[in-house]
Amino acid sequence: MQAIAFTGLPGSGKSEAVSIAEQQGWTVTRMGDEVRAEARRRGRELTDRQLGRIADELRRQEGMDIWARRSLPNNLDDVVIDGIRNIEEVEFFRGQLDSFVLVAVHASPETRYQRLRERGRSDDAASLDELKQRDERELGWGIGGVVAMADVVVVNEGSLEELREKIAGLLADLSRQDAAGKTN
Repeated sequence: MQAIAFTGLPGSGKSEAVSIAEQQGWTVTRMGDEVRAEARRRGRELTDRQLGRIADELRRQEGMDIWARRSLPNNLDDVVIDGIRNIEEVEFFRGQLDSFVLVAVHASPETRYQRLRERGRSDDAASLDELKQRDERELGWGIGGVVAMADVVVVNEGSLEELREKIAGLLADLSRQDAAGKTN
């Protein structure tokens, strides 16, 4: 079993990377889905502020790895995990999964803000200041340390097609490495 986790700040391209993996047949687990499900259970709007409060509150109450524990895939075939935010989540998955590769997707704040404006999801930042506030919150959860400890860093400052090529190549390389490891 091969597990690949994508991390990065909002708008960096990690969701697109996950989508590329999904198109190639990988099973996807989105940690943010658990946060959104909790918000729905509580009758809250799916805004950045509400989702951030819930994510933060439960991390304080139940541990920094709460969303990883809630997101552990039942099907442990090849899986892509979206939304790693802290070292405790990385450690949880590394302890639970046979093969775990952490991939950070990086883009500048200006590039990320433009992408978020185009994406238009309900929890996207409406201004560059809001993006900076969201970055600060996620950095407070430990995402900076996660990016720093990534096994692979993908710089995403180019076109969508360039990102698709990078991610497809990375997935092919990791699959080959996994297959080679199984035969040795």
